[in-house]
Amino acid sequence: MNQKILQFRIILQGARPPIWRQIQISNTCTFWDLHVAIQDAMGWEDSHLHQFEVKNPKTGTPEYMGIPENEGCDECDTLGGWLFKVRDYVCNIKANQKILYLYDFGDHWEHSLQFEGEHSREAGVKYPICLAGERACPPEDVGGIPGYENYLEIMQDPLHEEHDEMLEWRGKFNSESFNPQKVRFDNPKKRLTHAFPEKVVD
Repeated sequence: MNQKILQFRIILQGARPPIWRQIQISNTCTFWDLHVAIQDAMGWEDSHLHQFEVKNPKTGTPEYMGIPENEGCDECDTLGGWLFKVRDYVCNIKANQKILYLYDFGDHWEHSLQFEGEHSREAGVKYPICLAGERACPPEDVGGIPGYENYLEIMQDPLHEEHDEMLEWRGKFNSESFNPQKVRFDNPKKRLTHAFPEKVVD
């Protein structure tokens, strides 16, 4: 039986011009696996909390996937993302054609995930894979979309009083630079083991 893969388009909300990625990932992946793939494809450092917002496939009510002990959502229970398969929430379910993914509850980087369907796995291809995308990921801790816009203005003006400080902080930055072929994906189970050894499941 030919195993399927899931295809997603990831769009960073509020970024103009758009910052986006298109990835494919195994249909056996969990929400933790998807989280790691998003981090690696976008270029984030995975140094902050994250959370998916999806709809329960049976009830249609919102559910939140991430780290159960996080403080990102005071009004909701967060489920362990490594315990739930993404395919159970997106395949043949119109309500979850789009999923919200929030990274860093301070800077509030909100991503829209558009599910683009199941596809046949190609022989010899290692998944996940980044197919396409545009523009560099913003620097971590820059202050969300407003902070990023301010950062770009400063970096484009060598005479700005904060230019040298920003240059020393992050070095040269090309907002247009992105090459999908340079994306490297980490092993999600190893990352989970390293970050939360008590949560590892077979």
